[in-house]
Amino acid sequence: MNNFVVVARTHEIQPGTGRTVAVDGIWIALFNVDGRFYAIDNSCPHAGGPLGEGKLCEGVVECPWHGWKFDVASGERVGNPNFQVTRCEVRVQGDDIQIAIPPSLREPA
Repeated sequence: MNNFVVVARTHEIQPGTGRTVAVDGIWIALFNVDGRFYAIDNSCPHAGGPLGEGKLCEGVVECPWHGWKFDVASGERVGNPNFQVTRCEVRVQGDDIQIAIPPSLREPA
């Protein structure tokens, strides 16, 4: 069973925007794509750039450091699915956005 944690309220993240949230000390990038919420690991696999600070356009976030682009729904790098960021399960209950951190993000590096 996944443990969901409230990380934001729906009105706090407008469509077409994202933000970085912390869950148990793990940084997660949270995005609103046309009213649907997606969460991925905040760290870009290229150089650790903060994806939650990237520009979001049509469900794709661009890393602000070096421009790598990721589909926020699948976690795949645009144009090269061999690179991915870990996705988190997201659910909305009432006005609460909740995230469950997958075990792969909890494992020590």
